[in-house]
Amino acid sequence: MRLRASRTLIVEPPLPEPLAPLRDLVANLYWTWNTDAASLFERLDRELWQETGHNPVALLQRIPAATLSRFAVDDGYLSHLQRVLSAFHAYLSRPPLCVINGLSATEPVAYFSLEFALTESLPTYSGGLGVLAGDHLKSASDLGLPLVGVGLLYHEGYFHQHLGPDGWQREDYRVIDLAEQPLAPIVDALGSRLTVAVPIDGRTVTAQLWRLDVGKVPLFLLDTDIPTNGESDRQLTGRLYGGDSEMRIQQEMVLGIGGVRALRAMGVDPAVCHMNEGHSALLGMERIRTLMTEHGATFAEARLPVSSATTFTTHTAVAAGIDLFPPDLVARYLGEYAAGMGLDRGALIGLGRTNPGDDTEPFSMAMLGLRLSGFRNGVSKLHRMVSQRLWESAWPTLPLDQIPIEAVTNGVHLPTWVAHEVGDLYDRYIGESWRDDPANSDWSRIAAVPDEELWRVHERQRERLVLRARQQHADAMMSRGRSATPGGSGGVLDTGTLTIGFARRFAGYKRATLLFRDPQRLAAILNHAERPVQFIFAGKAHPRDEPAKALIREVVALSERPEFRDRLILLEGYDMELARSLVQGCDVWLNTPLRPLEASGTSGMKACANGAIHMSVMDGWWWEAYQPGLGWAVGRSRLDDDPEAQDAFDANSIYDLLENDLPQSFYERDHEGVPGDWVRRMKASVSAFGPVFNTSRMVAEYATKAYEPAARSWHILKADALAAARDQARWLDNVRSGWDSVRVRELSHARNEATGLGVTVTIDPGQLTPEDLRVDAVFGPAGPDGSLASHGVARLDFVSLAAGEALYRGEVPFTEGGRQGYAIRILPAHPNLHDPFASQLAHWA
Repeated sequence: MRLRASRTLIVEPPLPEPLAPLRDLVANLYWTWNTDAASLFERLDRELWQETGHNPVALLQRIPAATLSRFAVDDGYLSHLQRVLSAFHAYLSRPPLCVINGLSATEPVAYFSLEFALTESLPTYSGGLGVLAGDHLKSASDLGLPLVGVGLLYHEGYFHQHLGPDGWQREDYRVIDLAEQPLAPIVDALGSRLTVAVPIDGRTVTAQLWRLDVGKVPLFLLDTDIPTNGESDRQLTGRLYGGDSEMRIQQEMVLGIGGVRALRAMGVDPAVCHMNEGHSALLGMERIRTLMTEHGATFAEARLPVSSATTFTTHTAVAAGIDLFPPDLVARYLGEYAAGMGLDRGALIGLGRTNPGDDTEPFSMAMLGLRLSGFRNGVSKLHRMVSQRLWESAWPTLPLDQIPIEAVTNGVHLPTWVAHEVGDLYDRYIGESWRDDPANSDWSRIAAVPDEELWRVHERQRERLVLRARQQHADAMMSRGRSATPGGSGGVLDTGTLTIGFARRFAGYKRATLLFRDPQRLAAILNHAERPVQFIFAGKAHPRDEPAKALIREVVALSERPEFRDRLILLEGYDMELARSLVQGCDVWLNTPLRPLEASGTSGMKACANGAIHMSVMDGWWWEAYQPGLGWAVGRSRLDDDPEAQDAFDANSIYDLLENDLPQSFYERDHEGVPGDWVRRMKASVSAFGPVFNTSRMVAEYATKAYEPAARSWHILKADALAAARDQARWLDNVRSGWDSVRVRELSHARNEATGLGVTVTIDPGQLTPEDLRVDAVFGPAGPDGSLASHGVARLDFVSLAAGEALYRGEVPFTEGGRQGYAIRILPAHPNLHDPFASQLAHWA
């Protein structure tokens, strides 16, 4: 028999008055990136800090009263507390660094994501998507941008990883004790829990709301685990990425539809909504439904302000990575909801298809997100091109390079990922501005850091990592019933050996086992008598990805071979805390995706920010970042038709680098034991990448390229009961009906040595007027066959209308020699048209 409590309650031990401010610090995740604040809690009880998973709420609940009493009279600790408290209040009250017209606290940007990685003690994330979302919120807070986050509160979160005796991944789901999290329940004016209702399959699912403060940014989380819901509905916020497609579509309804309703229930009317992947695409439908209800508008009228005020970010590089739903399932869950907006089954399903008329095509939430947004982007420059190719069929009237998907390259929140000692070094030489405004800090000052000082700081980080990895590896081996006895060299890993990290989600295209293509050659590299190399692997596989689990088992099996045992290990339990240790302590960060399947890949950015040097296939962010001397490029930029050939070439490239460039640079030391060439590479890498590959730059880029234009359109089109939107909807109907009557009658050009090329176009507007048309000259290098690479767009001005023909004229600024060309493109034009490509109307001369 297992004894169960009749009732449970949370006892908050009283804090001595001098320590009372700790409650304020605990309630805000500011401590997750301010290492001085985090050290306050660690200082109270280092073992308990580790035991609670770096959770200050749980720590203060469990810490002995005698310990608190001792620190309450510790002048050094109280001085530390006051310093952190002053910095915290100054942070919250300082003026914004990024001011965007049209946004405010009540009309902010609402950032929707199915997962957020903010701290390891709240495992509501699985990998890079969630880490990116968490870093986005933190940098928005640093910049003072009016932004709120919206997500789901999972009661079991994502799994904890354990490896069995055979190296096979096992998933351990643990209930998250909400009383041990810095969560605040949201209540109404009467003090009752605030809830929202979401219609799902003929029933109503209720979600209660929680708030999590991330600096200045609130994150609102929806939770369906309440007694008024049935058991299956309570499980909708049970596990991240748990269940089948039916579970997923219901979760996405709670996030998208419920999230918009939650914001409105709290008095927040976002001017802009940002979809982090297609999981939240239904927010667009709910915003449209709301405007239709409030203003008696049609779907077409309400869609215009909503789509113009929505940003969609795709992280997917392959069609297989997109959530696809059977049409019958979508009709079952969303049919009645859509019918209330005047959409029949065909219209509803068509919104999620690249070809709305193709009845064999499944429904894609990503496609719905793309259709209901006015700004769409990939997460690196290369990923933009991959995304354009992936979604090309959705814009059949546009050439590939003009598919309206932009690029906003990902970044990382530097204060979260940079080690404390490294951060102190940056404070002294770069200035503290690197923490909040790294994009505008002078990173070239890193050159002034004495080589020996930088190297000693980095060596301490590597030593911490190796000691931690040794202990964790030994504990894991013993728990699997395996011997933790080291191999031939006398110890697992070495604190002074060149250490390479490989840690990421395990998936086939990431090629975790590429390194083992020639085991004999690899063994010689790892066990070189004078210049040894060691590897630390980490990463999880999706619970249903059996091939990825097999890759983990393969790495584990290889790591236990005698020739690898001392120099290569895989650490289980990959999470934010282990990720920090790895990116802070490794000398080199290795990335080996099958090009071009890595959308961005931010782990290398984190490592570079700590002084590690990146070695990667030319994919994701590395394709645009790499420069000789700043790291190493694996393989070549071209794609091989045969993946086997690409694997062979890339593996050989890695072996060559590990046998020559890397160890030679790392082990060649001066009289003080400092590798001068290596440290120069470290400084060059930090100086080049620090100001660019951070989320401060990224969020500011979103703010200027996406949020500000979106907010402007939202206010224009929503004003006066959607008057401008209604006018634009009528105009669009008229343009569509008359579009096929537009004809290009004449095209000519004349060279102008001063300005380039003067282009004149005569157009018969047919049923339309010249004001309805935008005429562009798309120009760039041309091939002998007439093919054109679009490098720029020059808009032509309307000059006159005579005898029913409109004259347009403009200049094409050719700045390059060789064969050049241009093409004439005609698009719809309207003063308030946010996205001319949304209509999918285009003529080409």
